[in-house]
Amino acid sequence: MMRNSLRLFWVLNCMMIVICTFAVHAHAADIRQQISAASTIEQIYKRGKIRVGMDVFVPYAMKDKNNELIGFEIDVAKQLAKDMGVEIEFVPTKWSGIIPALVANKFDVIIGGMSVTPKRNLKINFTNPYYYTSQGLLANRKMTEGFTITDFNSPDVSIAARLGSTAAVAAKENFPKAKLRLFDDEPAAVQEVKNGRVHAMVGGQPLPFNMAADSPATLAAFDDQLLKEPISFGIRKGDVDTLNFFNNWIEIAKSKGTIDKLYDYWFKSTEWKSLIE
Repeated sequence: MMRNSLRLFWVLNCMMIVICTFAVHAHAADIRQQISAASTIEQIYKRGKIRVGMDVFVPYAMKDKNNELIGFEIDVAKQLAKDMGVEIEFVPTKWSGIIPALVANKFDVIIGGMSVTPKRNLKINFTNPYYYTSQGLLANRKMTEGFTITDFNSPDVSIAARLGSTAAVAAKENFPKAKLRLFDDEPAAVQEVKNGRVHAMVGGQPLPFNMAADSPATLAAFDDQLLKEPISFGIRKGDVDTLNFFNNWIEIAKSKGTIDKLYDYWFKSTEWKSLIE
C-alpha cells in the first residue's frame, strides 16, 4: 500500500513539474511576443512609415531649389525605407536636442551623420557603422595667412563649431588654448569664418574642402585630419529586434556597394551642387 502511495506521489510530482515547466515556457513566450510587438521595427511596419530624425548640414542633408530635402543621409534613409517597403517622414531637429527627441519617441531613428561616442552611447544605442568620416579645419584666409595647424592652438585664436557635435570635441582636443564659439548649425559657423569674426571652424569633411573650393579668395581648408569617426544609426535603448534589423540592412547595403556609391556622389563629386545653386 505504501509503495503504491509513493508511486502516486512521484507521478503527481512529475506532473506538477511538467505543468509548471510548460507554464514558465508559455509565459516566457508571451513576454517575447510582447517585446517583439513593442519594438520600433514592428511599429514602423504597422504604421507603414519610418520617421527619421536629422539636422540640416551640407552635404548630409539640405534643401534643394524646390525646397526638398536632399543629401547623403537623405538618400541612405530613402533607400532604407524603400527596402523596407514603407514610406518615410523626415523630422528636422536641432542637433543639440536630437538625442532627447529620439528618447522622447519624436521619431524612430537618427540617420544624420551621427558619430559614435561613449557619452552618446550611454543615452542611446548605435548600429554598426555604415561609413567613416573625419573632422577638418576651414579658416579665414586673410586672418590665418602663414598659419600651420599648430598656430591655431593659441589664446589669440577663435574657432567655431556646431553645438553638441564631435566637431566641438575635435576643436577642444586639438586646440585647447583657442577660444571656442558654438553655433546651432554649420552654416552659421561658416558665415562667422567668412565674415572674419572667428579665425576658423571645425566641421565634418567634406564641408571644409567644399566651402574653400567655393570661396578660394576668402576661405582655406587644411589637409590635416583632426578626428576620424564611425557613423551609425541611433536608436532607443532596449530594442534588440530593431538593432538587429538595421545592422543586417547596413551589412547588405555595404556588400552591394550602395553606401559606397552614395558616398562617392555626395562626398567625392560636386555634381549635386547644381541642385542647390
